Amino acid sequence: MFKKIRSDIQAVFENDPAARGWFEVVFTYSGLHAIWAHRIAHFFYKREWFSVARFISQISRFMTGIEIHPGATIGNRLFIDHGMGVVIGETCEIGDDVVIYQGVTLGGTGKEKGKRHPTIGNNVVISSGAKVLGSFSVGDQCNIGANSVVLKEVPSNSTVVGIPGRIVKQDGRRVDRLNQQLPDPVIDSLRSMQQEIERLREEVRTLQDSRKNETSRDTINK
Repeated sequence: MFKKIRSDIQAVFENDPAARGWFEVVFTYSGLHAIWAHRIAHFFYKREWFSVARFISQISRFMTGIEIHPGATIGNRLFIDHGMGVVIGETCEIGDDVVIYQGVTLGGTGKEKGKRHPTIGNNVVISSGAKVLGSFSVGDQCNIGANSVVLKEVPSNSTVVGIPGRIVKQDGRRVDRLNQQLPDPVIDSLRSMQQEIERLREEVRTLQDSRKNETSRDTINK
């Protein structure tokens, strides 16, 4: 237990340059308090003391602004920075050395039963306001951009941005957005607009040709 507590504190110093000392970290970092409270709640949850577990998690939510369901599985050295508004669902699984910023939601997409929340790999960074929704995996060494909405599986060593989330970099190489399978309503709208513009241009050319022909006939008749 004490080894885990030390590793949690060390994770703060490794990820937050504003951390000045252990006293400040232990007594003022709400992300750290939320993680410790979750460990206690999870202990009771695994033993089917569900009401006690939820009571502890609700107290933690009230005190820290971070809601972690007691059923969620959290790995070692999770760091929640400025965690106000963070929500982590019941069947969510988080690996080791993950960094989560404020406003992140690791949630579901409906009322389905069973595993309905994401599985987050090791060494993942989830930036402010990002939403990862559904029962799928985010691989190791991934970066989720701020305010992204991720709805499908993300392979390891990827960077995801946008709404809906799309991979822009994988294994250190940029990815062509147009070749991705993830739907992108912005690109779809641009393609539709381009097709409409081409259709209108063709109609204008046809109309111009028709008028030229009529003018030529009138000139000949005169």
